[in-house]
Amino acid sequence: MLLLLLIVAFTVFFCGRRCKHDVPVINVDSLFVNLNDEIVAKRAKQADRLFSDLNQAGMNGVVLYAEQGQVVYEKAFGWRDLSKRQKDSLRVDDVFQLSSDSKMFTAEAVMLLKAEGKLDYDDDVRKYIPELPYEGITIRMLLTHRSGLPRYDSMADEHWPDRKKPFSNEALIKMLAEKRPEVYGTPDAGYFYNNINYALLASVVERASGQHFEDFMRERIFEPLGMTHSFIYSMRGETTVPPSLPVEAHGHDLYRKGPEKTPNNYLNGVMGDKIMFSNVEDLWIFNQALDNHVLLPDSLQAEAFKPGSLAWKNDENYGFGWRMSKEHPGMYFHYGWWKGYRSAVIRDESRNRFLALLCNTTYNCSPDPIWEFMCDTSVQLPEAVLLPE
Repeated sequence: MLLLLLIVAFTVFFCGRRCKHDVPVINVDSLFVNLNDEIVAKRAKQADRLFSDLNQAGMNGVVLYAEQGQVVYEKAFGWRDLSKRQKDSLRVDDVFQLSSDSKMFTAEAVMLLKAEGKLDYDDDVRKYIPELPYEGITIRMLLTHRSGLPRYDSMADEHWPDRKKPFSNEALIKMLAEKRPEVYGTPDAGYFYNNINYALLASVVERASGQHFEDFMRERIFEPLGMTHSFIYSMRGETTVPPSLPVEAHGHDLYRKGPEKTPNNYLNGVMGDKIMFSNVEDLWIFNQALDNHVLLPDSLQAEAFKPGSLAWKNDENYGFGWRMSKEHPGMYFHYGWWKGYRSAVIRDESRNRFLALLCNTTYNCSPDPIWEFMCDTSVQLPEAVLLPE
C-alpha cells in the first residue's frame, strides 16, 4: 500500500512539472449532490451565494475559487456580447483581457532571465534601453513601481497624432527620448503605481532575451505550463489598429443608454503592463506552478512576494508583479481595469486559497465583498495532507 502511495505521489509531482495540466472542473448545478465532502460543499455554496448576488447587481464574468489545492467553485455569469439582441452566454473557459493582472506574468519573465544570468535586478535600465533619457533607474525600481517615471498614456495622448496607428513599446521609448517628459519623482524616492514601469520591463525582456515579448511569454511560460488559452496580444507589424480584439468575450463600457462593446485602442499596442489574454483555468494553472516551484526554485520565486520597500504607503506595498497589504499578511493580489475589462486575482498563502475573477464589463466586479469571502474562516477546508518527500 505504501509503495502504491509513493508511486501516485511521484506521478503527481512529475506530471505537475512536465505534463499538460488537467484543471478539475466542478459543475455547480450538481455540486451539492455529487460532492462527498460536506465542508467543501459549504464553502462552494458560500461562493455561489456571493457571486450570484454580484451577478444580480450587474457583474458579468467568470470566477474560479480553489482551496487546499483543489478547485471548489467555478462558474460563468452573463454574456459574451451584451450589445447583441441574441446573446451568447459566457463559458467558464472564455478568454478575457487581464488588464493590469498581466504584470505578474511580465515580472515572472524578468525573474526567469535573472535566473539565467541575463540580467540583474539592480542593473541600470539603460544597460538594456540606452535611449532612456533618465538616470539612476534600476530594473528593481520598475518591478516595484519606484522609478518616478511619467505616465506613458498621457504622453501618447498629447504627442501621438494618428490614433488609428498602434502605439508600441518601441514608439514609447522613442517618444521618451525625444520629448523627455517631466518625471513624477526621483528614482526610489517612493512607491507610485505606474503602467510605464511594466511596459519598459517588456522591452527589457525583449532586449535581454533577443526574442519578441509575445514569443518569449509563449515559449517560456504558457506552453511549458500548459496554459493553452493564454497569449500576449500583439499589433506588431500592423499599420492600422484592428477594429476589435481576437476574443469572443468582448469588453464593454456602460453608458446611460446601455452597454457598448469597447473598440480596440491604439494604446493596446503597448505590452507588458496589460494586454495579456487568459482564462480562469489558466490562471489556476499558473498559481499551482508558483506553489510547486515549476518555473523557478522557491528561493528565487519568493522574491516576487517581498515588499519593494520597508516604507508602506497607506498600508500597501508592491513586490514583483504582486500587490500586498499589511492588514492581510500572506495575501498577494492584483486588480485589472482597462478598456472594458476588469479583473481580480488573489493568492492567499496563509490559508492556501486562490481566486480569479475575470469580467468583460467594468461594473460591479468589486473586490470588497470578495475580500470578505477570502478572509472568512467560518468554513475552512482541512489542510491537504502531503506524503513526506
